[in-house]
Amino acid sequence: MKKRVVVALGHRALGTTLPEQKTAVKNTAESIADLIAQGYQVAITHSNAPQVGMIHTAMNEFGKSHDNYTPAPMSVCSAMSQGYIGYDLQNGIREALLNRGIYRTVSTILTQVIVDPYDEAFYTPTKVLGRYMSADEANEERKKGNYVIEEAGKGFRRVVSAPNPVKIVELDAIKALLDADQVVIACGGGGIPVLEQDNHLKGASAVIEKDLTAGKLAEGINADELIILTSVDQVCLNLGQSNEQKLGEITAAQAREYMEQGHFGIYNMFPKLQAAVEFIEKRGGRSALITSFDKAKEGPHAKTGTIIHG
Repeated sequence: MKKRVVVALGHRALGTTLPEQKTAVKNTAESIADLIAQGYQVAITHSNAPQVGMIHTAMNEFGKSHDNYTPAPMSVCSAMSQGYIGYDLQNGIREALLNRGIYRTVSTILTQVIVDPYDEAFYTPTKVLGRYMSADEANEERKKGNYVIEEAGKGFRRVVSAPNPVKIVELDAIKALLDADQVVIACGGGGIPVLEQDNHLKGASAVIEKDLTAGKLAEGINADELIILTSVDQVCLNLGQSNEQKLGEITAAQAREYMEQGHFGIYNMFPKLQAAVEFIEKRGGRSALITSFDKAKEGPHAKTGTIIHG
């Protein structure tokens, strides 16, 4: 049996603009192809913060300037970002594999993720989105029920909630493709956030932390390993201080203890550790790797990076 791994791609693996994304995806595809060539079954998820912000701004501005067009809700913007990032990724990975003489179908699944309408995150939005607005524009957003913050000297920006992922709607489809030894790109940007209302799924005005969804995806497909790629080689305690300590190999229990001690800012490294620990604690024999994009091709065999095990 092949080992099954989930790879969560951070911002650096995708770039920000369309030209940057084209270039970044070429390198990312090679790293993913390295893992597949080593015999791993691979599911990929990715960030989408710059992309979904760009789409949200573009759709809203277009709606303001053209009669009979309306702004696009966050859930629709998230779906758009999954589509166009997945398009570049699946073609890049397919090409990298064929160049190595490996034929494997690569598919993108537009993935919805159910969130809890009573999640406390809905009362304390934290994710800044879109362009800077004037005071008048900010007031219009508030009238719609949206949250807005002011950045001194710059203007106002919209802020959305980041609820926890509860359930991946298309999980069965993802598992079926992996069981057929295909490469799957899913849960992009943490998934399209939806609220379950009987048989209806209603888009939520939110974004989901992609690392938490990556952990849930890894659990759902019964993966052996979770690889989270970020901007640093290793997780550190006391980052940037004189007593900074890089973490090599640690247990899930140690990681949880560090989290409880208040290490790892809640909006950067904390979700990565949380996803890794929860994934590992669900079943014995699992591991997680947190490292930089440059080390991706080394995968679970990385000589750098922070490795977490049970």
